Amino acid sequence: MKKLVLAIFALSTLVSNAQQEIPLKGKELFGDMKARHIGPALMSGRVTDIEGHPSNSKVIYIGTAGGGVWKSNDGGVMFNPIFDDYCQSIGCVAVDPNQPDNVVWVGTGEVWTRNSVSVGDGIYKSNDGGTTWQKMGLDKSDRISSIKIHPKNSDVLYVGVLGALWGDSEERGVYKTTDGGKTWEKIFYIDNKTGCSDLVMDPIDPNIMYASFWEYRRTAWSFSSGGANSALYKTVDGGKTWNKIHNGFPKGKLGRIAVAVAPSNSKIVYSVLETEFPDKNGLYKSEDGGASWKHMNADFGLVVRPFYFSRIVVDPTNPDVLVKAGLYGSISKDGGSTFKGLGAMHPDIHDIWFDIKDSDKMFAATDGGLYRSLNQCVTMEMIENLPISQFYHIAVDNQEPYNVYGGLQDNGSWYGPSSSPGGVEARDWEVIGVGDGFRVYPHPTQPHIMYSEMQGAENVWRYDAKARQTRTIQPLPVEGDPKLRFNWNAAMTTSPNNPDRFYIGSQFLHRSNDKGDNWEKISPDLTTNNKAKQNQENSGGLSKDNSGAENHCTIFTIAESPLDENIIWVGTDDGNVQVTQDGGKTWLNTTPNIAGLPANTWCYHIEASKFGKGIAYAVFDGHTKNDMKTYAYKTSDFGKTWKSIVTDDIYGFARSLQEDLENENLLFLGTEFGLYVTVDGGMNWSKFTNNMPSVAVHYLEMHPKTNDLIMGTHGRGVIILDDVSPLRQIKPEILEKPLVFLKTPPAILWEESTFGGTSTETQFVGSNPSRSAKIIYYLSKRHTFGKMTMKVVD
Repeated sequence: MKKLVLAIFALSTLVSNAQQEIPLKGKELFGDMKARHIGPALMSGRVTDIEGHPSNSKVIYIGTAGGGVWKSNDGGVMFNPIFDDYCQSIGCVAVDPNQPDNVVWVGTGEVWTRNSVSVGDGIYKSNDGGTTWQKMGLDKSDRISSIKIHPKNSDVLYVGVLGALWGDSEERGVYKTTDGGKTWEKIFYIDNKTGCSDLVMDPIDPNIMYASFWEYRRTAWSFSSGGANSALYKTVDGGKTWNKIHNGFPKGKLGRIAVAVAPSNSKIVYSVLETEFPDKNGLYKSEDGGASWKHMNADFGLVVRPFYFSRIVVDPTNPDVLVKAGLYGSISKDGGSTFKGLGAMHPDIHDIWFDIKDSDKMFAATDGGLYRSLNQCVTMEMIENLPISQFYHIAVDNQEPYNVYGGLQDNGSWYGPSSSPGGVEARDWEVIGVGDGFRVYPHPTQPHIMYSEMQGAENVWRYDAKARQTRTIQPLPVEGDPKLRFNWNAAMTTSPNNPDRFYIGSQFLHRSNDKGDNWEKISPDLTTNNKAKQNQENSGGLSKDNSGAENHCTIFTIAESPLDENIIWVGTDDGNVQVTQDGGKTWLNTTPNIAGLPANTWCYHIEASKFGKGIAYAVFDGHTKNDMKTYAYKTSDFGKTWKSIVTDDIYGFARSLQEDLENENLLFLGTEFGLYVTVDGGMNWSKFTNNMPSVAVHYLEMHPKTNDLIMGTHGRGVIILDDVSPLRQIKPEILEKPLVFLKTPPAILWEESTFGGTSTETQFVGSNPSRSAKIIYYLSKRHTFGKMTMKVVD
C-alpha cells in the first residue's frame, strides 16, 4: 500500500517595521527543518577517553575529540550520543562511585594536543545518567584532563586542568570543590604555561593523589613540549600540600608525564617520562608509593610522540599487567619489564579500559574509533556504530543521488552517496586516498576523476575510478625557486569556469589547465614569508615532532570567481587576503583594509560571490593565537573596503561560509560550536539546532540541484540540511503579510524498498532524505489556542 504523508513546516514571528532587517530568528526561523546524518562510522574518529560504571560493566561512556559523549547500556554493542547540545571536544568523563547510576561528570577540551584539536568550555554534570546536563563552571579551562570524585563524598571533587594550548592562562592546575561543583578552589598551581596533564587518586586513601604537570605550548608554526616546570607531585592530605617525587628520575627538563596507580596494590605506581635524554625516556616504576623510582623500559612503543600518547592503565586485579597507549599500543604482563604490541587495530591508541568484572575484556580508544577485545587485546573488534569521523573538507558532484567527497583526520579520503536504498551504509563509501585526508574534489564534468591529497601535499593524487588508476600530480619547484611550502591542510580547488582547471597553493599559486598534468606558477610569494615562522624541522620540544603540522606562511584558501575566471582570491595562514583581476599577472594584498582584524590572523576561507565580481567573503580563525572570537567580512569592491558581518549572536571562531545560490542575503556560517544562519546578510544570526549537535563545522557546500546544505564536521561526519530553499524566500515583503505559502519543489511518490542487506543491526546507517510532501508557510502570529486546520482544494 502506497502512502502519502503531508508534512507541514511552520515559520512564524513578529513583524518588524524595518525595511531590511529581518528579526525572524531561532526556532521560529527554522520551523521543522531538521539535519540528517550520513556518517560514515566505519572510518570513525578519535576517541579520547573511556569510562565505565564501577559495578555494572554494561554501562560504558566514551568521550571523543569532536563528537561529544556517547553511552552504551549493553556492554559496548551499541552507543548513543548524550551530549549533543554542548561542547563536543571531550577531555575526560567520570562516573560518581557513590551514585554511579545517575551522576556523571564531563570535562571538555581534548588533551591529546595535536594541531587540529578543538577547544573546551568547562565542566558539566548530569544527575540522571546523561539525559540532562548542567554546566558547573571552569569556563576558561580550555582543556580538562582529569576528574576524581571522593569515594565517600560526592560533593568533593578534584579536577586536573591542563589549560590553554595556544596561549598563557591562569586557569590551570588542580581545582577542588566541596559543594558538588557550585564553587571551585585552585589548590595547586605552577604558572600560566604549565598545566595538570594527569591526576590520579589512590584507590584506598582518597587523600593521596598524584598530579603530573606539563609545560607546553603550540603556535600555528611550532610546538614545544617540556620545560623546567614539568614535574610529578604527590599529596597525602587531600591537596593541602604537594611534594615533588623525582627520586630516581633523570636530572634536567621533563616533558609530558603519564602516571597510574595499580588498583589492587596502591604502593605500585607507574610513570612514563619524556626527558632531555632519549635513553632515559620510557617507563619508571615505584613500589613504595612514589618515594623511589626504577627505570624499567625504553621501548619505542612507550616513548613515541609523548604529547599525543600519554596514558597508562593497570589491570584492576593484577598489578603486573599494564597497557601503554601509543602508536600501536603495548601491553606488559610482568610489571613493565617486557612489552608486546596489542592486536591489530587502527593506529594511534589514546586510552584503554578494563572490564571491572573480567579483565580479559578490554576497550581501546584510537584515532579511528573504538575497539573491543575479549582476550586482553590479542585480537580486536571495531565498534561500527560511532559516526564521529573528522572531516577537514567536503565537496559534492552532480550525480543522482549526489556523492559527498571528503578528507578525514588520520583516515584517508573517501566519497559516498548522499542517500542509498535502506540508508547510507559503511559499504557505500569508497576510499580514494590514504594518510590524513584533507581536500577532495571531483572533476566538475567527469566525476569519475577525483583529486585528493595527504598531509603537507606530500602526495596529491588524481584518481580515475573507471580505469582504477592513480597519478601523483603535485607541482614541483622549478629551477631557481625556493623550497615549496605547503600547509599541512594544503589549499586546492577546481575552477567554476573551466572544468579541467585545477589550483594548488604553496607560498605561490599554481594553476593547471589539464587536470594537473602541467603546472604554471601565477603569483609571487603571497604570504608574509616570515622566516621566524619557518623552522618546522626543529618543532616538538624535548621530542622532535616535524610531521608537517606546523608548516606555516602558506596559502590556505583559493577561490576563483564564478563570474570571471581572471578574478582569483587567495587567503594565507599568516593573515593575507590577496586578489588578482587579471588571472595572476598582478596581485593586491587587501588585508590592510580590514578594520578590526588582528594582524596575521589565519584566513581560513574565502567565498567568491555569485552576485557581483567584486563581492567576496573572508572568514578568519584566530584560535591558534588564543583568540576565540568570530571574524567574517564582506567586500563589494575587490577588497578596497571590508565590512564585518559578525554579531554577538555567534559563539565560537568560524572556519567556513556558504553563500546561497539565489538570495545574496542568505548566508551559512560554520563555527567551532555549530552552524549559524542569517537571512538578512549578517545583521542577525541564528544557531541551527534541529538534530544538529554543537559540533565544529569545518566546511560548507550547497548543492545546485537539490538546494541541500552539506556540512563537513570535525567530529560527527557529514551532516545534511535538505532543501534550504524555503529560507531564501524569507524577505521583508514576506514578513509584512499575515500568511504566505512558500514555494516548495514537487514531491515524488516513491515505493520505498530496503536493499541494504542484512547484518547491519550493530552498524551505523545514515538516514535518507524525507520523501514526504511538504506545505511550508509563514504565519505572522503564532497559532497558540484551539485547532488549526488546513484545507487543500486543488
